[in-house]
Amino acid sequence: MSKGKETAMTQAQTEQTTSPIDYDRQLVISVNVSNFETAVEWYGKALGFELEYSLEQYGWGEVKTPWGGVTIGLSQVEELKHGGTVPTFGVKDIDAARKHLESLDTRFDGDTYEIEGMVKLATFYDPDGNAWMLAQSLNRDERSA
Repeated sequence: MSKGKETAMTQAQTEQTTSPIDYDRQLVISVNVSNFETAVEWYGKALGFELEYSLEQYGWGEVKTPWGGVTIGLSQVEELKHGGTVPTFGVKDIDAARKHLESLDTRFDGDTYEIEGMVKLATFYDPDGNAWMLAQSLNRDERSA
């Protein structure tokens, strides 16, 4: 990597964005589930996320992700409602990730598809029908230059 590119990347990584809100660097992605215990088990087996804490009296708990400050909040509800955003997990090998999830009978929305030269994408669902996506970046080095 050239000195100029290295300097630009270092500056971009350390620059603080200006925002009218003082964020605390924590992000909880909240999803509705029909059974809290079943959801914790699935998120553990399928995605490798461990239970961080559980508040049984509220039907709420969070599982840790490999990204510091990002957790998945599991909210047990009587009536599931779907829609809205689709959180996307960046992966290094989408075929291997998909194979693992399929071994657990995870439902996918069609085949993995590719936006040529940019990204491969695959949408899947947790046992309660919440949509998630896998994304494998292609030619990452060329795009960040």
